[in-house]
Amino acid sequence: MEKQPVSTVLEDHKISTHEEWLKARLDLLKREKELTRQSDEVARLRQNLPWVKVDKEYIFDTEEGKVSFPHLFKGRTQLLIYHFMFGPDYTAGCPHCSSMADGFDGIRTHLANHDVMLWAVSRAPFAKLQAYKRRMGWTFPWASSFDSDFNYDFHISFREEQQRVGNIEYNYNKGNVSSRDATIKKEDIAPEFGVKIAATTGTDWATYAREAPGMSAFVLMDGTVYHTYSTYARGLDALWNIYQWLDRAPLGRNESGLWMRRHDEYDQQNKNEAGNCCH
Repeated sequence: MEKQPVSTVLEDHKISTHEEWLKARLDLLKREKELTRQSDEVARLRQNLPWVKVDKEYIFDTEEGKVSFPHLFKGRTQLLIYHFMFGPDYTAGCPHCSSMADGFDGIRTHLANHDVMLWAVSRAPFAKLQAYKRRMGWTFPWASSFDSDFNYDFHISFREEQQRVGNIEYNYNKGNVSSRDATIKKEDIAPEFGVKIAATTGTDWATYAREAPGMSAFVLMDGTVYHTYSTYARGLDALWNIYQWLDRAPLGRNESGLWMRRHDEYDQQNKNEAGNCCH
């Protein structure tokens, strides 16, 4: 559904006195505090999840060459991995994953000093990741899982055969059960938005949809890696800095069309829109 034009939203919004605003704000504050307490409890439950031993050996391509899974911890006990949507056939990373990754460099030093390593991992060959990383100006560590089953085992990459028959498991659902997965079996029923966003990565919808976003957490104990947590889809919202800021802006996310672009594409977009206004 298309959102109302910004001008209409602004014109229709309620205007009040400070006293009325304060009453409404205090009512909202109660709800915010309830949400904060609930979030604290969910975090506690998340950290109390049982751990699962990672028995399979995975090899990743990194700036240091091919390395094993424990090497990604870099001497830390904890590892957070962002499953960045960048498939082997992509020519550029997913714009939404890219907007999230814009915040990684600012937090990774803080995480490392709290015994946590942060990595992005994608299935594209390492050379592609490095070229895109240079384009974006990022410095966070980014590994390729191209030569392993890592992405498939953690349910954020899907083989063409899986896609064709609908044998997909994503966000703890199996089969074509989510709004996202229901459209990837046949390219001829791809959503208009899906076709457009796939084009920004140099692919068609079916190819684009064989990758998915997510994050996973791991712990290293006595040389053994354990999987502790994974989240996908809307579970990533809380980790997406721009969403948290926009949710507090007067007009919210105001998503419409290809509303999220790579950070080096907005100036060109604005120039194109300015040019269109003049012709």
